[in-house]
Amino acid sequence: MKVVVIGSKPFVSGFRLSGIGGIEVGTPEELIREVEKNILREDIGLIIVDEDLSKHVRDRINKIRAERAVPLIYELSGIKLEKEKIDYRAALRKILGV
Repeated sequence: MKVVVIGSKPFVSGFRLSGIGGIEVGTPEELIREVEKNILREDIGLIIVDEDLSKHVRDRINKIRAERAVPLIYELSGIKLEKEKIDYRAALRKILGV
């Protein structure tokens, strides 16, 4: 299973240096379109998305997560001084509809 990274140019470039393929996007809408395209691929097991863009479309990403277990979609923050805290319990409750 492959890993694909979707995010801004600096975010994707860091992964490319380690040999992981990536797709550069500039807006949250472009990010969600690429996620929707890549979840259909049978060879992808993990999609890493740029949190700086994904936080704007998190509800849509959570909906995809609820509908499909594979590939796993993981939000990772880029380089910034302040780290945004994500309430994973609330996200899981939302995905499960509890």
